[in-house]
Amino acid sequence: MKPTRISMLLALAAVSMSLGWSLARLVGQWTGQITLVGWSMPCTMGLLATSLLLWTLLARPRLLRTPGHAPLPPVTAARTAALALAASRVGTFVAGTHAGLLLAALPQRATVGGRDEILVASTTIVLSIALVCVARWLESLCRIKSGGDKDSSSKGAAGSAKDNPAGSAARSPNA
Repeated sequence: MKPTRISMLLALAAVSMSLGWSLARLVGQWTGQITLVGWSMPCTMGLLATSLLLWTLLARPRLLRTPGHAPLPPVTAARTAALALAASRVGTFVAGTHAGLLLAALPQRATVGGRDEILVASTTIVLSIALVCVARWLESLCRIKSGGDKDSSSKGAAGSAKDNPAGSAARSPNA
């Protein structure tokens, strides 16, 4: 897996923001009302961000191989990295979509429904950005640090065969 790039997250946010704005405009055209998003979305994003933060805090010493903590099994570490990648993308998509809904609701900010929509969308955006930040932190913890074993990683196959007499003796003279 490759690390998440900020440019990819920004592109995803821009696309999802245009989708959210377009959706809100279409619903407004068809029904004559603003798109209402309930409080279930900010509650869900808050729950996801909190859960991921707790997992990050619990897994951090094991991922960093802190003395006194057993390291995470490789499969669990890989699944944790996949969770971090997915969470950053989902958080970005939700934040972008609600930013589009927020922009579409701004002209109705004088009405009660418009203010409620702006409040819900703003809260969802903040909690989604918190999810993305925690996910990026967890992803950085899951990265394998290079340079731990400099001697074996810098030598190629020829270098290790040259330094290992048993390896060179096992070769045939014609090879």
